[in-house]
Amino acid sequence: MRGHMRLVHALIAKSMAETILVGVLAVASFLSAFPATYHGWGEVLPKGIAGWAVNQAEPGERLEVQLFIDNEFVASTTADQWRPDVAAAGWARDDWHGYKFSVPALAPGKHEARVFALHVASDKRRTLQLVGDPILFEVDRNGNLSKITRGN
Repeated sequence: MRGHMRLVHALIAKSMAETILVGVLAVASFLSAFPATYHGWGEVLPKGIAGWAVNQAEPGERLEVQLFIDNEFVASTTADQWRPDVAAAGWARDDWHGYKFSVPALAPGKHEARVFALHVASDKRRTLQLVGDPILFEVDRNGNLSKITRGN
């Protein structure tokens, strides 16, 4: 009987160790694919979306950013345009992290834009990481965009 209890305790300890190992591996994998060093901001322009994106782990890196509107890919560009507000706010060492997208013709009404930075991990795995918050905007009958504040 005593031998059976030792076996049960050993199996429980093994199961706990495996669970901890799997948890550590999952967290490490997630942090590798989605590092917490990517930051950004987007805003609505009358005919487009503009903003900035920075990887604080590599402050000189110019990020590839992709625009999605209503969950559909629209365009890709490099965040390498002049934005003096980024360095002034302490997000980067220089002013060259801005981006600007022209928005294609959309049906009048409410829409949602999301800007993602492309992250390439050391193992060449590519992931998209949301920079900033989703951008809610409305298109009027003339095709002009205007920001929608949450709650509207």
